[in-house]
Amino acid sequence: MSSSSTTTLPLCTNKSLSSSFTTNNSSFLSKPSQLFLHGRRNQSFKVSCNVNNNVGEHEKNLDAVDRRNVLLGLGGLYGAANLAPLASASPIPPPDLKSCGVAHVKEGVDVLYSCCPPVPDDIDSVPYYKFPPMTKLRIRPPAHAADEEYVAKYQLATSRMRELDKDSFDPLGFKQQANIHCAYCNGAYKVGGKELQVHFSWLFFPFHRWYLYFYERILGSLINDPTFALPYWNWDHPKGMRIPPMFDREGSSLYDDKRNQNHRNGTIIDLGHFGKEVDTPQLQIMTNNLTLMYRQMVTNAPCPSQFFGAAYPLGTKPSPGMGTIENIPHTPVHIWTGDTPRQKNGENMGNFYSAGLDPIFYCHHANVDRMWDEWKLIGGKRRDLSNKDWLNSEFFFYDENRNPYRVKVRDSLDSKKMGFSYAPMPTPWRNFKPIRKTTAGKVNTASIAPVTKVFPLAKLDRAISFSITRPASSRTTQEKNEQEEILTFNKIAYDDTQYVRFDVFLNVDKTVNADELDKAEFAGSYTSLPHVHGNNTNHVTSVIFKLAITELLEDNGLEDEDTIAVTLVPKVGGEGVSIESVEIKLEDC
Repeated sequence: MSSSSTTTLPLCTNKSLSSSFTTNNSSFLSKPSQLFLHGRRNQSFKVSCNVNNNVGEHEKNLDAVDRRNVLLGLGGLYGAANLAPLASASPIPPPDLKSCGVAHVKEGVDVLYSCCPPVPDDIDSVPYYKFPPMTKLRIRPPAHAADEEYVAKYQLATSRMRELDKDSFDPLGFKQQANIHCAYCNGAYKVGGKELQVHFSWLFFPFHRWYLYFYERILGSLINDPTFALPYWNWDHPKGMRIPPMFDREGSSLYDDKRNQNHRNGTIIDLGHFGKEVDTPQLQIMTNNLTLMYRQMVTNAPCPSQFFGAAYPLGTKPSPGMGTIENIPHTPVHIWTGDTPRQKNGENMGNFYSAGLDPIFYCHHANVDRMWDEWKLIGGKRRDLSNKDWLNSEFFFYDENRNPYRVKVRDSLDSKKMGFSYAPMPTPWRNFKPIRKTTAGKVNTASIAPVTKVFPLAKLDRAISFSITRPASSRTTQEKNEQEEILTFNKIAYDDTQYVRFDVFLNVDKTVNADELDKAEFAGSYTSLPHVHGNNTNHVTSVIFKLAITELLEDNGLEDEDTIAVTLVPKVGGEGVSIESVEIKLEDC
C-alpha cells in the first residue's frame, strides 16, 4: 500500500478526543493477534493537544550539530536532511512520515498492509518530549517470577490495547504499536535519501528503549496504573531460559499462535539458535547460553563501540555493523520464538516486520534493554557513547495521550531518569568465563594456510582454518588498556533475507566440536535475522564483523605469539556467505 493511503491527523485543534477513544473498562475483550488490511479511513481522527505537562522548551544549550540541523531547514521534524546526504556527518533525524512507503517482507514480497503511522497535520511543530513528573519508579519484574495479580493486570492492559484495533488508525492500538517496528525496520522510511534502519548500528539500543518506554506507558494508562511496568524475559538466567508461563496460555491476550510449537511447555531456549535444532542435552544448552552471555557482555564488549554497534550518522549506508548483544542473544531469541516450521518468513517473532505482533517481543526487548544497564555496571571502559551524532539522533513516537513527539538518544541514557528500573536478578554469566580447553598446547600455525591464501572466500560452506599475523605481541597492561586487539572480518556478504550464523574459534583446527561453546577457544559468533532493504534489489548485505580478543589471547596463553590460528564453523546459511578479508587491528577503546 502506498503512502497515499496515510490518514492525516489534525494537530492541536483544542478539541477533546473523539468519543471513539473513550476507555470503558468493561467493554474490552481479549483478541488474538492477527495481520490486518486497511484502506483509506473516511472518518476524522482528533489528536489531543493537552501537551503542556509534557512539553518544555528544547534544550537551550544546542550544540553545533543541532544548529546545523536548523540551518539546513529540518524545521521541526523534517526537511533537507531527508532529501540528500550531507557532506559531513550529522545525527539521524526522525523519519519523514509524509513519505513513509511500502514495507517489505523479502525480495518481491511486500507487507500486505501499511506500516506507516497516522501523520500529524502540522508536522513541523511536533515538540520534543519532556518526562512528566514522577513520584515512583516503575519496576520491571522478571517474567518467570510474576504473580497472578500482576499477570491479570498485564493481560487486561493488553486486551484493552487490542480492543483499540477496532479503529486501525488509533496510534495506541496493538497493531499500530507493532507497526512501529515494521516501519523502522523493513524499509518504509528513508532519511538522507537512504533507507532508515534502526538495527545493525548504534541506534539499536536507544530506539528500542524509547519504543518500550511509550508502549509501557500506554499499557499503564489503559488500566489507570501509572506504576505498571513491562516484565523482562530473564533468558540470561537458568530460571528464565524458557518462554515465561504467562505468554504460553492459549486464549490469553499475551498468547500468540505464530510461535514455534516445539519450543513451548518449558523447553529450554538456545541463545545461539538459528533455525536448526541441536541434539544437545539441556544442561549443555544452558552452559552454552551462559558462555555466550559472558562472551557478548564481557570478552567481546570491553569498549562502547563493540557493545552499541557501528556509527550510523546521516548520509551513510544503513546497517554498518551491530553490537554484541544485538548479535547474540537478541537475534537468536527472535528466531527461536518465531514459527519457522509453519510460517514462510518465521512470523511473528522471526521477522522484523511482524515481531511486534507477538506480545513476548516487548518482554524480550525489556531484557535486551536491561543488558544496557548491566553492561555499564561491569565497569572498566563500559560507558555510553559520547559522539554527538549518536546523542542527537532522533525518533518519532506517540505518547499515551495520542500526542506526537520527537525524542533524542541523549535523553534515553539513564533508565531511572526515564522513570523505570529493573527488579534485581542474579547474573551468573558474569562468573562464567570458559576455562576448559580443547587443545593442551598451541596449534602449529605453520601447518595451516595463511589468511592471504584463504581469503577472499567465495562461500563459507564448511569449516575453515587459517593462520593470521598479529600487529603486536607481548603487549603491556598499559598498552592493552589503551587499545583493544580486534579480529576483523571485512565485507561479509550474504542474502539479507536468509538466516545466517557462523562461530569463531582461536587456537583450534576445523575438527573442533562447535556444539560445546564453553571452551576457552570460543571467540564468538556472527548472526543475522532476515530483513529487507527496499532500495537493495539483490538483497546482498555487506558488513564488517569485529571480535575483541585481548582477553581471549590471555586465557589461551597466546599473548606472546606473533601468529595465531583461527577457525570458522558455519551453523546456518554458510553456503551463501562470502568474506573478502580478515585482519587483526589495534583500536582505541
